Amino acid sequence: MEPVERLLLQNKAWAEHKVSSDRHFFGRLSKVQTPDVLWFGCSDSRVPPEIAVNAQPGEVFVHRNIANQVITTDFNSLSVLQYAVDVLKVNQVIVCGHYHCGGIRASLKRQNPGLLMVNKWLKHIKDIYRLHQDELDQLTTETKRVNRLVELNVIEQIHNLAHTSIIQQAWKTEQSPILHGWVYGLNDGVIKELTTLGPGCELPPIYQYDHVA
Repeated sequence: MEPVERLLLQNKAWAEHKVSSDRHFFGRLSKVQTPDVLWFGCSDSRVPPEIAVNAQPGEVFVHRNIANQVITTDFNSLSVLQYAVDVLKVNQVIVCGHYHCGGIRASLKRQNPGLLMVNKWLKHIKDIYRLHQDELDQLTTETKRVNRLVELNVIEQIHNLAHTSIIQQAWKTEQSPILHGWVYGLNDGVIKELTTLGPGCELPPIYQYDHVA
């Protein structure tokens, strides 16, 4: 059986199981979405957000990319952020990386001439490495360097979120959302919380907006 055929069969079985246990499930779900959480995660197939936190459809608004980055010139992620914060009114924003991340590992190597677009995306992580090079270079194995850079990358993305006008406006007018930096363990499935930022936190003046309404 082809993989796509198997997925379609599994989808049908899943839908039938949902209806058998709750015949109004899809009817309710189709009317409105009211997630409390926005999740920025890695595209890695081994880190499925809803499954990792045992969430139901409709509970988590998800955006994924290579190495769970929030790049403030990326209209894709900013559009997701603005819709989630300004329209859906999520109260929590999570950036969740994962240990042994292939994107982080690749960012510690020379640029691959065959992956020009990936190189440009990973350049932001290389910048994080450069800022923390002294700490990272003291670690004794590649695995330790990769996993520490995974953590540093998550922390950096939380700050990137806090530096956006979208978050600063929401903090001023709504007193939300709370920003959480997490790392998922591929070896055990357990999530580690690294950092939290919320309304009232002190931001460096150069990242503050003077005229947020």
